[in-house]
Amino acid sequence: MERKLNIALISHDGRKAEMMEWVKYNADTLSRHNLFATGTTGRLIEDISIVTLDESTSKRTITYPFEGKITCLLSGPLGGDQQIGAMIAEGRIDVLFFFCDNLIVQGHQNDVSALTRLASLYNVAFATNRTSSDLILTSPLLTDPDYKRILPSSIDAYKHRRV
Repeated sequence: MERKLNIALISHDGRKAEMMEWVKYNADTLSRHNLFATGTTGRLIEDISIVTLDESTSKRTITYPFEGKITCLLSGPLGGDQQIGAMIAEGRIDVLFFFCDNLIVQGHQNDVSALTRLASLYNVAFATNRTSSDLILTSPLLTDPDYKRILPSSIDAYKHRRV
């Protein structure tokens, strides 16, 4: 049985179109998982439509593979990045796809940095661009029921440190 993951999707305004193309291209795979996204990104993903043509009848069918299947959080600058960060710290996110716009400084850059730190700290599969996202999404480990994410021992040591 294929493992169902909790996947977070975030994109800055300058990368939203790229993320929507990537999500649409990978709709079949992504729609089989639990999806969480920050505000506008989530709404745009819900609106993605797929058009198929039945060649024998020339009938076109339009489907919305993510309609009602994505949990939309707050917009990133309004706390959505922090909501996803909290979910990572609670062990509720398995994969983070974050298409960041590195050509401009974000008004909520501290939130972006904190989210990056948490994804790294909690050993979450984390991609910031399409190539890395493709490699993660197509890895056989992604849905391997025997694969377990290993938390670094430093987390447990920090929890039980004496001050």
